[in-house]
Amino acid sequence: MPHLDVPTWAWMALNGYVITLLLLDLLVFNKKAHEIHWKEAARLSAFFVAASLALNALIWWVYGSEPALTFFTAYIVEKSLSVDNLFVIAVLFGYFAVPARYQHRVLFWGIFGAIVMRAFMILLGVALVDRFHWVLYIFGAFLVLTGLRMFKETDDAADVANNRLLNLLRRVIPVTKDYHQEHFFIRKMGRLWATPLFLVLVMIELTDVVFAVDSIPAILGVTTDPFLAYSSNIMAVVGLRALYFLLAGVIERVRYLHIGLALVLAFIGAKMLVEPFLSSTGTHIPQWVSLLVITTCISTAAVVSWIATVRERRQIPSAPRFSPSKSKPRHRQEEAESQSKEEATAF
Repeated sequence: MPHLDVPTWAWMALNGYVITLLLLDLLVFNKKAHEIHWKEAARLSAFFVAASLALNALIWWVYGSEPALTFFTAYIVEKSLSVDNLFVIAVLFGYFAVPARYQHRVLFWGIFGAIVMRAFMILLGVALVDRFHWVLYIFGAFLVLTGLRMFKETDDAADVANNRLLNLLRRVIPVTKDYHQEHFFIRKMGRLWATPLFLVLVMIELTDVVFAVDSIPAILGVTTDPFLAYSSNIMAVVGLRALYFLLAGVIERVRYLHIGLALVLAFIGAKMLVEPFLSSTGTHIPQWVSLLVITTCISTAAVVSWIATVRERRQIPSAPRFSPSKSKPRHRQEEAESQSKEEATAF
């Protein structure tokens, strides 16, 4: 499919749309730092999905069904791959014991950085493919190998404590022991200190770079159109914060998701490798077939994971019920925050 003829003002309108969604999320939906519960996360997720579908409908209206179907397929691919990213983010939050009411702030700026970085990577990838078409073969082979590698993945948590970048940052930048509300830096005793929240932000950005190495070639395997590749990827990432809080309690239960994602990556990679040969015979793989295969792999992995979880629960005897105390002790790190408010100027 040839590239869409998208005027400059449409690109500007798209970026304005994304910025508006980010500002709504930061200044309206989450104006004050608070813990985001499941119901609120469900409403936010529905809002961002609706915003993405609205853009998809606009593409259908202006350019037709084929580009709209391509956008939706790329959106589903990126959204699915993002769930694997959310598992690592959950591990980071657990390791650093990030208070629930500050998690949205660090996620917001982490995703903002991811949007800027992915925009650069997608446009660079499209330019490479346009100039050197054989790059698609490299991307295709890489996705097939990545899919095969994911089949062998285990559920072991990431080794955050021995991360080299994290240890380097702690040696180079003075880091406070405790959190200071939602601030990334504070000025204390005339010196600039980073808080643990800044370390979490850096690790989230690093994690997204690692996952983008898989997801960007996957998107280019669906479409090399710069507008469709960029818009579908960015719209999937914009709603990632709400998706995290929606799935935070069940991420670990989707134990077979990596198998579904492995099949998706292997399929897209194989499709990239065989399409040139199919084109020479006058045939091609319709976009609806790709969408059907991708959704089938992801939904099957989710259903099988759910069935396995239900069977495990039935085998475990129910524990005796008890009534928790209404007065819960505050986290010691939150107590340290209140004690340090008067000691440091934070920003």
